[in-house]
Amino acid sequence: MRLKSVKLTHFRGYRTTTVIPIDEAMTGIVGRNDYGKSTILEALAIFFESGDVKADKSDMNCFSLAGGAEQFEIACEFDGLPEALVLDENAETSLAQEYLLNAEGALEVVKTFKASTTGKPERTAIRCQHPADEALAGLLSLKMADLKKLGVQLGVAERVADQRVAFQWRQAIRAAAGPIACQETLLDVSKGLSTDSKSIWEKIEALLPTFALFKADRESSDGDAEAKNPLQQAVKEAQAALQDQISALEQQIEASVLDVAARTLDKLREMAPELANELTPRFKEKPKWSFSFTLDGENGIPINKRGSGVRRLILLNFFRAEAEKAVAGSQRNVIYAIEEPETSQHPNYQMMLMKALLELSNQPNRQIIVTTHVPALAGLMPIEGIRYVTKGENGIPFVKMPNKAVLKEAAESLGVLPETGMERAKGVVLVEGKSDVTFLRHASNTLKAGGHLESSLEDAGIVPILIGGCGSVKHWVTLNLADDLGLPWCVFLDSDIGGRPEQNLKRKEEVEEKGRAFYSTRKREIENYLCPDMIEVQAGVSVNFTDTCDAKKIIGQATRVKADEVIDKFWPLMTAEQILQRSMYQEGTEQRSELKELVENLLALVR
Repeated sequence: MRLKSVKLTHFRGYRTTTVIPIDEAMTGIVGRNDYGKSTILEALAIFFESGDVKADKSDMNCFSLAGGAEQFEIACEFDGLPEALVLDENAETSLAQEYLLNAEGALEVVKTFKASTTGKPERTAIRCQHPADEALAGLLSLKMADLKKLGVQLGVAERVADQRVAFQWRQAIRAAAGPIACQETLLDVSKGLSTDSKSIWEKIEALLPTFALFKADRESSDGDAEAKNPLQQAVKEAQAALQDQISALEQQIEASVLDVAARTLDKLREMAPELANELTPRFKEKPKWSFSFTLDGENGIPINKRGSGVRRLILLNFFRAEAEKAVAGSQRNVIYAIEEPETSQHPNYQMMLMKALLELSNQPNRQIIVTTHVPALAGLMPIEGIRYVTKGENGIPFVKMPNKAVLKEAAESLGVLPETGMERAKGVVLVEGKSDVTFLRHASNTLKAGGHLESSLEDAGIVPILIGGCGSVKHWVTLNLADDLGLPWCVFLDSDIGGRPEQNLKRKEEVEEKGRAFYSTRKREIENYLCPDMIEVQAGVSVNFTDTCDAKKIIGQATRVKADEVIDKFWPLMTAEQILQRSMYQEGTEQRSELKELVENLLALVR
């Protein structure tokens, strides 16, 4: 399941119901201080009961309270729903078949909190289009005996293939009722909605995403969660991946213990039957699986006592490791919410963290939600994920979705600026990273020096501009300025063939819709054009890679150079002949040089 939106009602500054749509990959929440950005993240932490934030009576909007409201709500909508799930016995059903979806076809879970209490919600409900008929509306809360009794009364017993399965009884009863009229219902799942064996809500809840909040202002204590939380989140993910085995183990333990209890009662019955008949064996609560980690530094001093900068550095590298980890498609969705990732970090580390988060957001089953005030970081956020929080004339915060006017307002509020260099340009090539700038400039200059081109990009006034990826806020700002200045522009990106090329296909369509040229590498990335023989001469190691493998990582590991610095280290050493040879491709019977043609196309911008 993926988080589709969060709805806040009477919660802190959000007096009226406010819907905040969540992007399926990365959501960037931006706006001025004290406008309600952190409130959204903390509302999610309360909803998912992550332990970082607890509901408090001060969370009740004071104006709503004065107006007579007695509770606040946090609701979350989920899509990406399982096609089938088991709610009782081993029979598969679906949320749609059980009438548990809202009017938009999403699972909407509503948690309500009393204004006078602190802690867990007063009620958990599912807002859904549920049968209006009272008898049909209560089917999910009926035990097997009651379902059978109702089914027999309605004469549907013969339609139930396996009369031990509650879902089949519900299905037969609903079918017998004919067309079912539905109405919006808040179906309370905190008390009812349970089968003979297990709460239906517990089974649905086990499918919801896991959530981790990393705040900007944690206290420095031995139990500080900021350094520990990444590891604790890793435990949650491991447990979620093994939930089927854990559930099976719990059932084995329960069966074994209940067997011992039953035999004990049998013996007690021989001595005191009255007492034995009064006793019923049961587990008071489910077993708790808990693991606690810390990271000890030198002399046994915990890392989390060495300053906020070190703790955030650990957090940065946790996300870098997560971004590189292969994620199995069957795992539960994980939501990482990071408040102001720039806190206590050098600008270089801030950029590394944002890049890791962007890579992580492109993985399946991962959603990233970030708040920030730093223009450079906000500029890297995908446009479709921007949520601009502002306030109306009444002082109540509300959220604006991205469009041209909103992006302009957000960019001006944050101070997002285009990349420098456009003031001297006659034409602009928009690229993702600084390595792309090095790649194009060296290829152009070297091929000109070798007599393969009449002029270089620099000669023609073509300037490669770093915009951090097509579809980012900085990209949008740069395009607008280029258009305002009347500069011709185009885009050059890695194709990512062998990786995740679908993102670039989308960017290609967006750029070409604007009537601009879009160029991408025939190979996976610019690192795939490096010459293995040159690397062996310069680094003393033999390295092998194909056109579609992760050459950046392979070369970096072999030469002990950071992956992001591979191009800067080795590309300036490429000769014109090596550049031509490594970019040759076959077009019919003709051998052609891709990079020579690329530079020629870029030079044509100003002709």
